[in-house]
Amino acid sequence: MCFCGHAQPFEQCCQLFISGQQYPDTAEQLMRSRYSAYRMKEANYIVQTYAQEKRNEHSEEEILLFANQVEFINLEIVDTGKDHRFQYVEFKASYLEGQQLSMLHERSRFIKEDGHWMYLDGELYPCEEKKVSRNDPCPCLSGKKFKKCHG
Repeated sequence: MCFCGHAQPFEQCCQLFISGQQYPDTAEQLMRSRYSAYRMKEANYIVQTYAQEKRNEHSEEEILLFANQVEFINLEIVDTGKDHRFQYVEFKASYLEGQQLSMLHERSRFIKEDGHWMYLDGELYPCEEKKVSRNDPCPCLSGKKFKKCHG
């Protein structure tokens, strides 16, 4: 199973985009591949998939700093949509920072540049953080206790 939640192995899913072998056909595919890139700490891909006007606002170093501080454990696509110019993906990405469970809940906006979807910006929604105890179910939804999985 790919990190993004699809049933195919990573090598047949998001890795094709991250390696540059293919380009995402939709904003959702791009968002999923960016999530996988965070999991794999592929900061160059994340920077290269920002829209041109936003690319200089982000560095590989700052992306790697965040990616190394947390462990992404689950991705949920809440909704997708589009209008005449943009595609939108609302998602929830759960991550651990030590025993602290956090969530990034965002409605992202994507734009096509040179025939390829790029991440433009997003609207963040507030989320509560939660401490995960050793005997709690693991938030990655594996069915195991936290201490036997990500603890």
